[in-house]
Amino acid sequence: MNSAVTPRLEVRDIEKSFPGVRALRKVSLQVFPGEVLSVVGENGAGKSTLMKILAGVHSPDAGLLLVDGQQQQFARVADAMQHGIALIHQELNLADNLNIGANLFLGREPRKFGLIDDQTIRRQAESLLQRIGLKFSPDTLVRDLTVGQQQMVEIAKALSINARVLIMDEPTSSLSAAESARLFEVIRDLRQQGVSIVYISHRLAEVQDLSDRAVVLRDGSTAGSLQRGQITHDNLVRLMVGRDVSRIFSRSPCPPGQTVLEVHKLRTATWPAHEVSFSIKAGEVVGIAGLVGAGRTELLRTLFGIDTPLSGSITAAGRQLQLRSPQDAIAAGIALVPEDRKQQGVVLDMAIRQNIGLASAHRHSHAGFLSFATEQAQSAEMCGRLRVKSPDDQVRVGNLSGGNQQKVVLGKWLALRPSLLLLDEPTRGIDVGAKQEIYQLMDELAQQGLAVLFVSSELEEILGLSDRVLVMHEGRITGQLQRDALSEQAIMHLATGHFAEQVVQ
Repeated sequence: MNSAVTPRLEVRDIEKSFPGVRALRKVSLQVFPGEVLSVVGENGAGKSTLMKILAGVHSPDAGLLLVDGQQQQFARVADAMQHGIALIHQELNLADNLNIGANLFLGREPRKFGLIDDQTIRRQAESLLQRIGLKFSPDTLVRDLTVGQQQMVEIAKALSINARVLIMDEPTSSLSAAESARLFEVIRDLRQQGVSIVYISHRLAEVQDLSDRAVVLRDGSTAGSLQRGQITHDNLVRLMVGRDVSRIFSRSPCPPGQTVLEVHKLRTATWPAHEVSFSIKAGEVVGIAGLVGAGRTELLRTLFGIDTPLSGSITAAGRQLQLRSPQDAIAAGIALVPEDRKQQGVVLDMAIRQNIGLASAHRHSHAGFLSFATEQAQSAEMCGRLRVKSPDDQVRVGNLSGGNQQKVVLGKWLALRPSLLLLDEPTRGIDVGAKQEIYQLMDELAQQGLAVLFVSSELEEILGLSDRVLVMHEGRITGQLQRDALSEQAIMHLATGHFAEQVVQ
């Protein structure tokens, strides 16, 4: 970026501490007009704290904040908004019972004769929606939109305050590939219009594709800055973790053991006309690939007894199972780490120890009373084994980073000593360091004889971890790929509905 151009937004030597935690140490960065600046780093690196300072949520303890070269102090979010700075949170902040137009101007409604001016709202909303290419009427209820479309409404909402700096926190974490592609188009269009984008993502391929520059934070400090030509996966990872991660994926050769689970002509309610058949053996890591809506999550839910199959059989250790509930699956040695850990994986307001003991509470209770000594020992074992980063296991899970929350979910199920572990998007929304730890754990579990069946939308994970891959399309398995035949092209060929010569039966 030309040094003669005044940064639109700049922080110099920003510091911020919370009780017991020094979140930021002399962090500096600049955001220039019409550029995409990515801010990356592991969970706990200080990204969220820095973004909240930029958006007026927090005030820094020390350092300077400048807008267009002029020093400013933001005491509240409204101050940042007045200077054209808007933060779009990972958890969208929309009223789903209201229509798009009402959401865009909620709390800032234009008025005429003291009443809300619906005509002005509609006219301005149409202009904003056209600007971001969202082809909906302003009268459409937000609840009728997909998550990706709601993300676009959030962007339009920010533009309605004439935002010149848009801060996007993990904007693609819940989007399909098509929705993400549309978001990237909007980001590029906004950049052409002179809007500055501060982009936060754990998906390094996105960072590499979108960014004009990238700033990397590590342990609350600036670890380095990369220009567009320098932004590569290896360079980003090296700055993020402070070491060269030459082999992020861990998969050691392991001869498979006995068949742990066999599925024959299984039909789910989502895709009732299509059957699924496959098997998995002890010590195998089997990936399930496919596009959004292919039926991958529904298959795992059925194997865990959440959804009832329409027909077909599920056999474990030579015994046909009747999975009417998750309790039946647990009794058969099956465990599921769900896609949405905050809603389905942990209880955020409970402590680590209590969460880890949830699934196995029935095993260490006597006459209706919990054995706290057993629960404590089990929690200590799992926290140590999974390297959960926390002062102790009495910390509320909601206060942990995403990666550590995911470790608690894993610990809850591993405490049951299952024979089959089902993982649905096991590394979604966590940083590269925590991802590597989970990859190592999956390899270790397979070495110990556990069967691992995992769903991932990241082809890099599927290719790096799987002994073989089952590819799904519209509720059926279109093909199976052994490790030596794995490639992005081969997976996408099957994921788009083309069948392999020999389909898994």
